[in-house]
Amino acid sequence: MRLLPLLTAALVCAALYIVVMERAWLVSILPERAEAAEAAPVEEPEAAPTVPQGTGAVAVVALRSQEQDVESGIVLRGRTEAARRLDVKAETTGQIVSQRLRKGQSVEEGDVLCRLDPATREATVAQARAALLEAQANETAAAQLAERGLAAENTAISRRAQLEAATSALEQAEREVERLTITAPFSGILENDTAELGQLMQPGTTCATILDLSEIRLVGFASERDIGRIRTGAMAGGRLISGEEVVGEVAFVGRSADPLTRTFRVEVSIPNPDGTLRDGSTAEILIALDGVRAHLLPQTALTLDDAGTLGVRLVVEDAARFAPVEVIRDGADGVWVAGLPAEADVIVVGQEFVSDGRAVTATYRTEGATQ
Repeated sequence: MRLLPLLTAALVCAALYIVVMERAWLVSILPERAEAAEAAPVEEPEAAPTVPQGTGAVAVVALRSQEQDVESGIVLRGRTEAARRLDVKAETTGQIVSQRLRKGQSVEEGDVLCRLDPATREATVAQARAALLEAQANETAAAQLAERGLAAENTAISRRAQLEAATSALEQAEREVERLTITAPFSGILENDTAELGQLMQPGTTCATILDLSEIRLVGFASERDIGRIRTGAMAGGRLISGEEVVGEVAFVGRSADPLTRTFRVEVSIPNPDGTLRDGSTAEILIALDGVRAHLLPQTALTLDDAGTLGVRLVVEDAARFAPVEVIRDGADGVWVAGLPAEADVIVVGQEFVSDGRAVTATYRTEGATQ
């Protein structure tokens, strides 16, 4: 069993010896294959493409672009807010004696929301009226006596002061009675139920919360870079998370930044006469800016210089020149950029292979900008 591996190893060694050491003899006994091998052409490696060196002109493709009017805008993320939201509070103490109104109910200006138990307040009013009548009689008598010289002048002055105090006391008592009835200061919708029957109210206790949805505000926050471009009265629109789109105008542009985010509040006024828009919904706000002049270029035309500045390369007198640009907006047709001359030859193919001042041979394309 051990003889077979040894024999195999000996044959392999013999074959290697013939191939390596006796190659000439091996070729001589195989003339046909040798001639075919010698007749086969020797393939030389293909020369690698060379990049133009020195000062030779580089072939590029350029686009003749003309400046156009383009509308621009700013997109903000925000939410909807009711035009007015108010917690109607009690101004005096007392128990609720009116029936509760349910949330979601519409109320008109002047409608009764809560009514408090008058207790002894009406009696206080009657007492104040009686005191006023007495003070008026005393003041009249004292004035007549003072005119005849039968009473001191200071007595008449004292009676007049008592009359004014009685008048003031009656007004306060009547005002206290008026505070017993809490009414809606404006038309709107109840955000929650009014105070329950029998509930004890104290000054400052909430009777009801009213939302005025006749107008909705889209509230967003603009960055320090963008806030200077937004103007009051500019056209604006919004897209709610439900997909509904609304149109209005900018009603407020903040002057003080939020101390944490360094952003400025912007409000867009949206008419909502039927009350379909709700308070607190997420919204995407688009604010129109003043129209600008810009070029529509392929996105691939944009490049960076050695300092990292965004721009494009132009063909100027058969040489490449870098020009910084500002991106206005981008879309499916290309990117709108500002900062170039009214007419410019923009390199759209080969701009990455030329440096500033390099001579170029431009081939111009006529089709529109594409990505």
